[in-house]
Amino acid sequence: MKVCVYQGSFNPIHNAHIEMAKYVYSKLEFDKIVFIPAFIPPHKNSKDFDYNNAIHRLNMVELAVKEYPYFDVSAIEYTRNQPSYTYDTIVKIKEIKNTDDKIYFIIGTDAFLKIESWYKSDELKKLVKFLLFVRANQFNEKPFYDLYLKGYEFMLMKMPFINISSSEIRKKIKKKENICDIVPPKVVEYINQNDLYKI
Repeated sequence: MKVCVYQGSFNPIHNAHIEMAKYVYSKLEFDKIVFIPAFIPPHKNSKDFDYNNAIHRLNMVELAVKEYPYFDVSAIEYTRNQPSYTYDTIVKIKEIKNTDDKIYFIIGTDAFLKIESWYKSDELKKLVKFLLFVRANQFNEKPFYDLYLKGYEFMLMKMPFINISSSEIRKKIKKKENICDIVPPKVVEYINQNDLYKI
């Protein structure tokens, strides 16, 4: 069974997230691409955790993917009141799907280069095949080859780089700049209705 997941904060989800998932679906044979919003992102200070933000992020992902029958959303990380470690999530997904196959995992090259610092990284690499998207206009192969030699299995996705980030979107909203060209329409509407990222 080939299972592909896209885990992230999605704060907020934007068009590059959608295009990356569409690209994977068009190139590889998956029944579904499963978006998994992080409930408590592990790189955030738990004291700064915002429950309302977590719920809004989940709602926005559900709105963004609703029109795509080959996308799905899992709230699996919302069932555990603890940091959303990828290793724990992948183990749970493998149990649910009852599969011994590796789980395909969409990730940007910038995050992948930090993979050895992730929780139980040595165990995670045995469970996952990473689908890498270049997050810059230049690509240096050496550090990725080093990770390959350490047992991290990956495929490089050749989609052109789309220069959009969630942090950029939050800044634009604070400055009252237009985000309609980089965020799905239903998500823009949700952000406006709930006055998100204004402060």
